[in-house]
Amino acid sequence: MKRMLAAGAVAAAAAGAATVATRRKVDHIRQSADPYPLEQLSEEPQGETSYVERPDGTRIRVVSAGSGPTVVFAHGIYMTVIEWNVVWDTLVARGYRVVAFDQRGHGQSTIGSDGISTSSMAGDYLAVLEHVNAHDAVLLAHSMGGFLAIAAVLEVPGVAERLRGLILMSTFSGDVLRGAPQNKAQIPLIKYGIMQKIVANDTVGTLFGAGLCGDNPSPAMVQVFLDTFRAADHRSLLPILEAFTIEDRGDRLSEITVPTIVLCGDKDTTTPPWQSQRLAESIPGAQAWWVPRAGHMLNWESPDAIIEAIDELSRAPIR
Repeated sequence: MKRMLAAGAVAAAAAGAATVATRRKVDHIRQSADPYPLEQLSEEPQGETSYVERPDGTRIRVVSAGSGPTVVFAHGIYMTVIEWNVVWDTLVARGYRVVAFDQRGHGQSTIGSDGISTSSMAGDYLAVLEHVNAHDAVLLAHSMGGFLAIAAVLEVPGVAERLRGLILMSTFSGDVLRGAPQNKAQIPLIKYGIMQKIVANDTVGTLFGAGLCGDNPSPAMVQVFLDTFRAADHRSLLPILEAFTIEDRGDRLSEITVPTIVLCGDKDTTTPPWQSQRLAESIPGAQAWWVPRAGHMLNWESPDAIIEAIDELSRAPIR
């Protein structure tokens, strides 16, 4: 009995220490400086809103602004056009036309009879490019957006022909569980609805959101990500989450002829560096750009790198 009581006391002490450590970590995150204020990160990019009507009844929201060379943004899973609010005005001021859209099932875009799948969502890319009459555009695609961009370039006739450059940011060609302990832990929790429940707790949610950032998670970045994650219709998006784990176009990357920059934070645990290394090594002529100390959310962690990559591909001669 004494041994049991002692063991219980040790376990209770360990749990208490872990709780204290967790609270300290969360407090540190919440007290960190915000490179961009919450008000700015919470506001969607401003521009003309239009809608693409797909044959299956899906309605895709598109926001565009500015004039000049076209840049099209494709966001990651659970996000919306809000991802691009930091780089948006800067690019317009630099003489670009910027276009962003809510992926089907995200934000204000609906889901038609074809449902959520790699093929249906990749097909939306061509519809958006046609809708904005994009030619010689730079497509910047983040996380899920990059997974779908790879599928679109390889499998949807007409997409590659409308692009002069491709920026694959914090993304993958598939097989997202390999070499990714964070994904192995989190994806099943999301799949079964557990993660959505536990991140309702602000402490857990803060740690979850901070896990997407690099060395300096910003409380504003964490909060805006959490707000969009909590608002997402997770059940309807399960098929594309499942596709990340069972599909892989790694053996077809050599077929991509669009000039490509692979952009990745070297502290990204959602898209481990080996994924970006494979993209850069397999796509002919691709450049690998590594952002020190940054994580998965380069749209807010390192907007300067995004703008530099867009400038690079916009100036490059068309192949």
